Amino acid sequence: MPDSRPLPAPALNERREQTIRSLISHFSQDRLTVEQFEHRLDLAHLATTSSDLDVLVADLPSETAPVPAPSAPKLPTTADPESVRKRDLLAGIMGGVERRGHWTPAQHSFVVALLGGAELDLREARLGPGETEITIFAFWGGVEILVPPGMRVDVGGIAIMGGFEHQHEETAQPAAHGPLVKINGVAIMGGVEVATRLPGESARDAKKRRREERKRLREEKRR
Repeated sequence: MPDSRPLPAPALNERREQTIRSLISHFSQDRLTVEQFEHRLDLAHLATTSSDLDVLVADLPSETAPVPAPSAPKLPTTADPESVRKRDLLAGIMGGVERRGHWTPAQHSFVVALLGGAELDLREARLGPGETEITIFAFWGGVEILVPPGMRVDVGGIAIMGGFEHQHEETAQPAAHGPLVKINGVAIMGGVEVATRLPGESARDAKKRRREERKRLREEKRR
């Protein structure tokens, strides 16, 4: 038999928080529409008994644990200054050049993509202290640079019949300290893309993660 007795304020608040966390979890897994999610949240805030809260999740699969808040992203480690080269040239001319994994970029890298492409993955790279500068020249070619959430990045470039795109991570604040990556250059009938992803994360997984984090932040603001 449903318990229709009003709960003491501390117990009611605890039960309400559990129900709201469960609703957030189901919403992030697309089990509730936006309208259903917002309607049930309104009812959760108005509930005065256990049965009022139980009915809000009765038709949903059982949850064994609340959705945890995402942990702070792990930024690349800092390399020993003596191991960082002053300059480096990476060229993809009618071909491709790639750097990924645990590698150490030079203090100033020149990247050339001429009828070819280049991919620089900085998510697990060992950056030198201070600034790491990357200057790009793309002509009928493309350059993709991957950075982890929270990394300090300064992007500026010129695109002529091409594109120079920086994909910001809306839900991650850049670290106040640590290495700074400065990216600039020219793209002529070519493209440069700076994308934010976690290590090992695909573009599709990153899109899904950002969508779920936006849902969580939206609910936190609502509360």
